[in-house]
Amino acid sequence: MQDLWRLSAAEMASLIRSKKVSAKEAATAALARLDAVNPKINAVVDHRPEDVLSQAAAIDAAIGRGEDAGPLGGVPVTVKVNIDQQGFATTNGLKLQRDAIAKSNSPVIDNLRKSGAVILGRTNCPAFSYRWFTTNLIHGDTKNPRDPGITPGGSSGGAGAAVAAGIGHIAHGTDIAGSIRYPAYACGVHGLRPTMGRIAAFNAALPERPIGPQISAVSGPLARTIGDIRIALAAMSAQDYRDPWWVPAPLEGPAMPKRVAMCLNPGGLDPVPEVKAAVADAGKRLERAGWIVEEIADTPPLREAADLQTKLWLGDGYEAQLEAAEREGDPGALACLRGNRAKVHPFDLSKALTRRATLTREWLAFFENHAVLLMPVSGELPFPDQLDRKDEASFARVWHAQLPQIAIPFMGLPALTVSTGLVGRVPVGVQLVSGRYREDLCLAAGEAVEAGGTPSAAIDPAG
Repeated sequence: MQDLWRLSAAEMASLIRSKKVSAKEAATAALARLDAVNPKINAVVDHRPEDVLSQAAAIDAAIGRGEDAGPLGGVPVTVKVNIDQQGFATTNGLKLQRDAIAKSNSPVIDNLRKSGAVILGRTNCPAFSYRWFTTNLIHGDTKNPRDPGITPGGSSGGAGAAVAAGIGHIAHGTDIAGSIRYPAYACGVHGLRPTMGRIAAFNAALPERPIGPQISAVSGPLARTIGDIRIALAAMSAQDYRDPWWVPAPLEGPAMPKRVAMCLNPGGLDPVPEVKAAVADAGKRLERAGWIVEEIADTPPLREAADLQTKLWLGDGYEAQLEAAEREGDPGALACLRGNRAKVHPFDLSKALTRRATLTREWLAFFENHAVLLMPVSGELPFPDQLDRKDEASFARVWHAQLPQIAIPFMGLPALTVSTGLVGRVPVGVQLVSGRYREDLCLAAGEAVEAGGTPSAAIDPAG
């Protein structure tokens, strides 16, 4: 049982529930794996072994009393360093927030703990969680365990790298423009951006967020199996009064015909051949699993949604964000803000929110006739690390390629990245999108895609 860290969360929870393995053994194995591989990739930037073992001891004690330890009882998971965990700094990759010590847990942490999860450590993100790359001035660079020359993704790059390298069985991430879906893609795992309002979140240690992030940023899980994503979603989405946007929506919606709309070139993305091939292959996997796959020329408005989402994300309070980035001095954050200034400033919030209703209606109408949309995660394979800082052309190239990720949050829709394989040693995958609160349809399609290929597995970091 030395390689407990290789198991899925579902397998781990089952072994602990049946007392074949103790939560302490699972935690000890997870800590040993962290010690063995984290120095190479810098995915986890804060952890306290004695606290991890204390959490595990409480799970073992509960099981010893005959109590139900929960669906994630004893399973080690990681959480992103931008949410409150009592006694830890909510840095969000910032020197400016090194002293923002949380006095209480975010609802995400509380819900994971209620489900029995053991919080193993806190994962890295870029400064302000702005980029699809993960580096900052307080915690340093995170490396992709599959290939240190490519980005681990961002902003939940530490989460993607950790779960790919077997540090924890599930990782928590956040997503406002691809920050769960892209690290999953880049690291060769799966990642779910839930519907806005599905998972309660709140950071008491920080000021209230502007309306843009409030209505488009979400927390969600990354994992090596779609089954683990399903368990994590159920655990993380429990009610919490602290989030006024939380919605008591059922995890399973009404049955729908298994119809998939497949779009190889959404919004004039012009993906590279390897990306198109991955989407087409996923379509064949779905067909073999009994889904009806209809290829479409284009989706409902994607480019306009992406432009407006960029404004909502970066333009809402732009000057304050720029001033904070200048105080922090982080080159990547400054490149992100300065490079988008002409696109997002000045910003008419009322006009954007008015248009949001129209575009969301168009997308919801589309999902009346299709259970799921299958399309690229990105127009390119995972980028060379730090590509956005190379020059203006590279910056523009990155932002163009990420169109399918940036657009979806504007309508508040759920989207799932499914890893489908490797091109050499570089991961590739696809994105599945559905209607509001229909994560179940994304997951059902995702399981069919996953079953048709080689399962994602924990790896040793590449040299």
